[in-house]
Amino acid sequence: MPPIITIVGHSNSGKTTLIEKLIPELKRRGYRVGTIKHTHHGFSMDQKGKDTYRHRAAGADAVLAASAGQIALVKSMPEVSLDNHLTYFQDMDIVLVEGFKQEKKPKIEVFRSQIHQTPLFPDDDLLVAVVTDSPYSTRVPVFQFDDIQVICDLIETYSRLKN
Repeated sequence: MPPIITIVGHSNSGKTTLIEKLIPELKRRGYRVGTIKHTHHGFSMDQKGKDTYRHRAAGADAVLAASAGQIALVKSMPEVSLDNHLTYFQDMDIVLVEGFKQEKKPKIEVFRSQIHQTPLFPDDDLLVAVVTDSPYSTRVPVFQFDDIQVICDLIETYSRLKN
């Protein structure tokens, strides 16, 4: 399995924005990067009237759309642990996960002091770093939102990607 880093934090703290900045830097360094986004809300990748939508509407439990160079899988399944999803990422060098904050995985917490008063995981043993807009102090490294290269250095070191 590839190394996993979860990006966690309160809603609207900047998790997606951070991931959007980390991906190109990790790609520039030569890594294959996968992402998993946990959502509490339903979602649909199918468009009404399209063939895959019609397959699902007819009762298919899984639909895979394939074309030259890419696939998309929509599969009915109960809420499962993060580890169950990792089978789809075995050919990646690293997986950045947004959410799944209760999983026992390494965490980088994104914390915006203007939105919330306290971080979610100040004492979590799996906390690797905090990315914040405030002069926050903790036992792990603390970065600003524009410290992308240094954050990627930490991810490389922590995940042992340099091997």
